[in-house]
Order: sequence, then structure tokens, then C-alpha cells
Amino acid sequence: LFGFLALVLVILCVTCAEISIAQTYFQLTSEDYRWWWTAFFSSGSSGLYVFLYSVLYFNTRLRIENANSTILYFGYMAVISVLFMLLTGAIGSLSSFWFVRAIYGSIKVD
Repeated sequence: LFGFLALVLVILCVTCAEISIAQTYFQLTSEDYRWWWTAFFSSGSSGLYVFLYSVLYFNTRLRIENANSTILYFGYMAVISVLFMLLTGAIGSLSSFWFVRAIYGSIKVD
């Protein structure tokens, strides 16, 4: 079980890195050098997907009728979604930073 979860985590990290690097490359080729926040939010937007899926799951599968339980559920899901956004956004930002550093570090100026 934990091997499968580790594999899924590796696939998530690689996917976030690839998406951010591709987005940063397209942004740099169009001569827009403000890539920092777009690299973060291009992979960090998966946190929004997690929260929207939790709303869908709440409406279709859960049978919670108490207001306190509903507030508790959405509060915890908001915290989990923000943490997931920070995790995937950090992966995307760091991978884009290493990519930009690698491509601009290979330029020889005489």
C-alpha cells in the first residue's frame, strides 16, 4: 500500500514539475520574464481542484445535515486544499527556478 502511495506521490511531483517548466518555457519564449507567480499557480491550482472535488463529494455522497458538521468539513477541506496548493506550488516554483537557472547558466558571455 505504501509503495503505491509513494509511486503516486512521485508521479504527482513529476507532473507538477513538467507542467510548470513547460509553462515557464512558453512564457520566456514570448519574452515575458515575470514567471515566478505563474509557475507557482500553474501547478498550485490543483489545490482548487481538490476543494471543488470536495464540494462535489459533499453534495453527492455525504449525508451531513448538521450545520456544525458542514462547517467543520469545509473548514478542514479548505485547510487541506491550501496545504496541497502550497505543496504543489512549491514543487512547480522550485523546478521552474532550476530550469531557468540551467538555461541561463549555459549562456556564455564574452
